[in-house]
Amino acid sequence: MHASSAVDVDLALVGGGGAASLVLAALDRHGVSGLRVAVVDPVHKRGQDRTWAFWGLPGDDLDPLLSASWSRVDVVTPAGRRVLSLDPLRYAMLRSAPVYDRAAEAERRLDAVRISAPAGELRDDGDRVVVRDPDGRDLVRAGWVLDSRPRRPKRPGRTSWLQHFRGWWLAADRPTFDPQRAVLMDFRTPQPQRGVSFGYVLPVDDRFALVEYTEFGPALLDDAGYDAALRAYADLLGLDLTALRVREVEDGVIPMTDGPFESRPSPRVVRLGTAGGATRPSTGFTFSAMLRQADQVARALAAGRPPVPAPAYPGRHLWMDAVALRALDRGHVGGVEFFERLFDRNPPERVLRFLDGVTSPAEDLAVMRSSPLLPMTGAVLGDAAGRLRARLRR
Repeated sequence: MHASSAVDVDLALVGGGGAASLVLAALDRHGVSGLRVAVVDPVHKRGQDRTWAFWGLPGDDLDPLLSASWSRVDVVTPAGRRVLSLDPLRYAMLRSAPVYDRAAEAERRLDAVRISAPAGELRDDGDRVVVRDPDGRDLVRAGWVLDSRPRRPKRPGRTSWLQHFRGWWLAADRPTFDPQRAVLMDFRTPQPQRGVSFGYVLPVDDRFALVEYTEFGPALLDDAGYDAALRAYADLLGLDLTALRVREVEDGVIPMTDGPFESRPSPRVVRLGTAGGATRPSTGFTFSAMLRQADQVARALAAGRPPVPAPAYPGRHLWMDAVALRALDRGHVGGVEFFERLFDRNPPERVLRFLDGVTSPAEDLAVMRSSPLLPMTGAVLGDAAGRLRARLRR
């Protein structure tokens, strides 16, 4: 609907992308009823516009939606190939269309109001939140607002990188890919002067796969640069692009920064997704934390509590991320060396759980011991000095 007057609801979702879709599905899954819900977004997300890859235990609510999953993955460096057994976890690929479909079904069951207008200011008086459009007209009055619109950090980070990528969905007329083998990270790609690059391969079946080139670093490439990198990676894989069709292209840019994101900007506004701190600063991984946030919000509402999720990552992980980003950015340690040691000196399950932010302090110490000691010590000291300078300036 196009709102001609403000709608009164209990919960408003501002932004209707992945984070909001997961919340809607979680509300439906946990049987939340009697809640007046509105979704405010000028675009109703449908179809395939992105792909999420994540790891977790099999047998959860997402299993019927997955395009593919793998119990083993490859990590490749110039020194060789490691085949990692992920048991008891699995690496999974989830495309956006089934997530958006499930969210639309949840909207119908919740009898949610969809307001096809852009949101502007959120005015929170501590009792209700008024959602306004960019021209200042009231769209919604809500008890709580979950805002997943992209935001900058509250303060600039001491280190600010980007995870940026382009992927080709490649189709073949004959068996070309091994559906039992996903490539998690392939560091044989030419490394940028400042940053780290890798390719990966996620096969749906033997004739259809996502082949992607990713960089972590401070600067983006242009279109020609991404295409050249993908062609070079396809050649490295031994793929004959003249015999393949590019069905879809996926691009993305995700912040990697130690700048703090403000997850609770006012009493009744909660930010989700990247704006709510769900993006892991050292890797750009976001999906697992978004999924946790959605489940925590739904459980809270089902129990009659405020829909405020826990912090996406422990404070010690954010500190470790800040140190790692500094070490990579200042050249204290090479990106390939950093990830190679991480996977070489830890069980795969520990690495993946650490990247998800769910490891224990003892496991975190084991991860820290696997990193190059002297370069990381320098990064720790530099990070401490940077924090002190920032505090004195404030």
